[in-house]
Amino acid sequence: MAKKGRDEEKLNYAAELRTLRERGPERLYFLWGPEDYLREQFLIQLKKIVLPEGEDGFSYKRIDGPGLDARELQQAVDAMPFMTESSFIELRDVDLNKLPDADACAKILEDIPDYCTVAFVQSAQFEPDGRLKFIKSLRSAGKEMKFTQASQGMLTDWIVRRFAAAGKGIELAAAQRLIFISGDLMSRLIPEIEKIAAYAKGEKVTQADVEAVANHIPEAVVFEMTELIAQKKTNSALAVLSELLADKNNEPIMMLAVLGGQMRRLWAARLAVDKGLGTKYVMETCAMKYDYIAAKLLNAARGFTLPQLQRAVELCAETDYRMKSSGADARELLKEAVLRIAAGECHAED
Repeated sequence: MAKKGRDEEKLNYAAELRTLRERGPERLYFLWGPEDYLREQFLIQLKKIVLPEGEDGFSYKRIDGPGLDARELQQAVDAMPFMTESSFIELRDVDLNKLPDADACAKILEDIPDYCTVAFVQSAQFEPDGRLKFIKSLRSAGKEMKFTQASQGMLTDWIVRRFAAAGKGIELAAAQRLIFISGDLMSRLIPEIEKIAAYAKGEKVTQADVEAVANHIPEAVVFEMTELIAQKKTNSALAVLSELLADKNNEPIMMLAVLGGQMRRLWAARLAVDKGLGTKYVMETCAMKYDYIAAKLLNAARGFTLPQLQRAVELCAETDYRMKSSGADARELLKEAVLRIAAGECHAED
């Protein structure tokens, strides 16, 4: 198995908080990744420790991107704290991949005074270019934290606590269903939890409550569509596809990408079935965090043969090319691909 790279390493959020409280702040932080809720929660704790008296105009400085002027950064770093022991500089959404003063900024960050903490805080969409000299320097000089989706246990516990704060309990199956259909980003789950808690009539939230009001992300809908195909319920699968395409926010080319990713995961799961491997293999191969979703994937994969799934992956790639090059109606091309997958198309020799 390939060794995990820097960006794939799992952040232990609880351990990082303990380290921060026990050892105090570092001089330089690089905070990024898709889980913006955890990132902001960590930032709040970091500020409380650096600035226990709160933010003020003397000891706290915020610089918003995308640009970053080296002189402004130097002035902020050199400014002595007033009426407090430390200063905090928050740099928001600076485009670190395109800094015109990259070398000058890197030199400043290598010599941050003891009294100062600097934090680069990036949006959920940001991806650092690890080939760049500045990114390498930032990673070397500071503490990098990539905020990824929480583990299964942590996220489930957090959902239970959020519902408890709203005066509701929640069944484990309902919490798992919420993660499956609405995704595993906490910032996305918060409004869903609020809606469900307000909707649920009983003291404990059920799967039916979740199903009734929670928003279904496209990935979850495509997953369920492929489950219907595996069960040979083609008409139902096409009805789901029609609902997806009725939403103008769901572009066909984006939906095809989601479908292609799902067919690749199903191919890996079918391979696991044929070789007698279980959910652990599927989770590792498909980079899945939750065992109950891996179990659903394995169950769906049993409704296809390996040659059918190999052809399905190819069909998605061919359809992507046709969408981008032929000028044909993208919606019709997507429907055609789904129909051919549902028909169990294979290569002639298969």
